[in-house]
Amino acid sequence: MKGKYLITTDNWFFAPDGKQYRGVYGEVEIVSDAILGIKTNVRSSNWFAKVGTEENHVIVAGCQIHYAVRCEEKPRQGKVNDFSIENGEVKEYLRPQQYYIAE
Repeated sequence: MKGKYLITTDNWFFAPDGKQYRGVYGEVEIVSDAILGIKTNVRSSNWFAKVGTEENHVIVAGCQIHYAVRCEEKPRQGKVNDFSIENGEVKEYLRPQQYYIAE
């Protein structure tokens, strides 16, 4: 797996900007558990995805990757359309995007 991807994670995480996200976008490199400086055990992930640049990246455990979408163009930033259903009625609204751009 090499290239630019939008990675969806199973759980929320904090990015370097202090906000919480459910995904990260950037150049992906698959690395071993040696990247953290420790040897993991059988119950831990033994591979990781380094997403972003050498100066700005997020390390995601392989077991936390839910989806990986290859996209060379950076995903749209800002607010995105969403909806909820309340009492059988569809309510549309804008919400902040939930992925971190690691570039």
